Amino acid sequence: MNDMDARMRLFIERHVAEIEHLEVQYALASWDLQTTSSAESQERCADLSAAIERVYARSDRFDELCSIESQQLSDSLLERQHILLMNAFRTSQMSDETIEQIVALEVSIEEKFNTYRPTIGGKPVSDNEIDDILINSQDSALRKEVWIASRGVGCEVEDRVLELVRLRNREAKRLGFENYYSMSLISQEQDELQLFELLDSLFENSRSLWIEYKSKLDAELASRFGVLSEDLQPWHHANRFFQEPGPGAAKLDRYFEAMDLESITARFFEQIALPVDDLLLKADLYERENKCQHAFCMDVDRNGDIRVLCNNRPDERWMSTTLHEFGHAVYDKFVDRSLPYILRGPAHTLTTEAIALYMGRLTKSAPWLHEYAGVDTSAASSIAAQARKEMKDSLLVFMRWCFVMCHFERALYQDPDQDLDALWWTLVERYQNISCPEVDRRKGMWAAKIHIATAPVYYHNYLLGEMTASQLLHYLRTAVLSDAADPDRALISSPLVGNWMKSELFAPGAVRRWDAWLQHATGETLNPAYYAADLLSSS
Repeated sequence: MNDMDARMRLFIERHVAEIEHLEVQYALASWDLQTTSSAESQERCADLSAAIERVYARSDRFDELCSIESQQLSDSLLERQHILLMNAFRTSQMSDETIEQIVALEVSIEEKFNTYRPTIGGKPVSDNEIDDILINSQDSALRKEVWIASRGVGCEVEDRVLELVRLRNREAKRLGFENYYSMSLISQEQDELQLFELLDSLFENSRSLWIEYKSKLDAELASRFGVLSEDLQPWHHANRFFQEPGPGAAKLDRYFEAMDLESITARFFEQIALPVDDLLLKADLYERENKCQHAFCMDVDRNGDIRVLCNNRPDERWMSTTLHEFGHAVYDKFVDRSLPYILRGPAHTLTTEAIALYMGRLTKSAPWLHEYAGVDTSAASSIAAQARKEMKDSLLVFMRWCFVMCHFERALYQDPDQDLDALWWTLVERYQNISCPEVDRRKGMWAAKIHIATAPVYYHNYLLGEMTASQLLHYLRTAVLSDAADPDRALISSPLVGNWMKSELFAPGAVRRWDAWLQHATGETLNPAYYAADLLSSS
């Protein structure tokens, strides 16, 4: 160990001794907030989040870190930790007052989303109830009422979100960055120009595919609701944001109506050598008042306390969501616990999303439906083509939604004072071909998507994760399972799948950059060709 190594090791020891306890306590408080929305947990979250930010805001620590030259570190693990810590400290150099302002806004916005229940017909309704209406109701007037009400939370938090955006931008510019969006991508080790060139390429190359799909969908919706295609409104779609296409001809929900989603989840992950029985014991899987209505996975302590939150109902969407969240969970579970604390997590946000998205796709796989949902062989065979079409449609619709989110958020941070409502609908019309309902548009509807406030500069990782999932799937088929008699069945039942994921994807933690992680695992960096193939075939 040279002198630089010794200094870096001492810095890490002091830092972890201070930060680890705070991060664990914050995670516990955040879990309480998401599951109860109590005032006490909201206060604890704010206090602990601010305390963590103050650690990274210390200028003396940052100066010390800057004095350590990364290229002179002989230990590769120390070098990687230095890079990650530099990114964290560099973007956190702000005053205590600013930290407290930002954290207070973030926590209050999150609490509003957790407790918001729009009133329909004189009673509050949950997100699940809203989804049921938009999927099943034939009543256009009711759909319109529900859609508008569901976006009301955005109108209520818009001012706070804008205040938060301006604060984030002010600090990013003070630190020498163009804006908060650009700063965040740099800290995530991603290139903004390359990212948006990729988005533009996907947009252009999928244009004909999208036109064909959207034309057919519009004709189906127009026939269903008895209107002209040009008179279709946002509420005629089966999802509030049109980020999912809605149930297709395969009618997959019917296979889960009487099923125990937990049991299916446990059996599937056990079969592929990624057992989750211990994780299911800690999970909070069913909806109730004042509980977060979304779904997520939280690694509380990087030492085995991993928790999943869902709001399950017995349908295909929540089965897919459960598999998705436990995909995150198994990644966290099987990171090598002997790694240093700072490296004891996923290589990147997009790498854990890739695993989760890979798992979530399985409910549209005929072999998986046969094996785990009890669909008999003949029925599974007959719906295979329909299920593949639903997968392709899902990937295509979600990709277009990602274009909206990525371009909107980037533009939001480039100029938060522009007409954001007009910007939102311009992008929705451009990428989703949905017209703005001018008469019923309310100011601030754009803020109804929780990620804009509470998970900033995150959404592009979903799309990169989908691309990575396709690449991993290709590698599993052609390399890991190349000798399998039935690769399709092996993909959903062979321990080779989980064992490869554990050793090559999960165990290395954050030792490598995300692109090096993918290169190491599959032999090539991110290759959009596999995702394009899935968009065309979903086989």
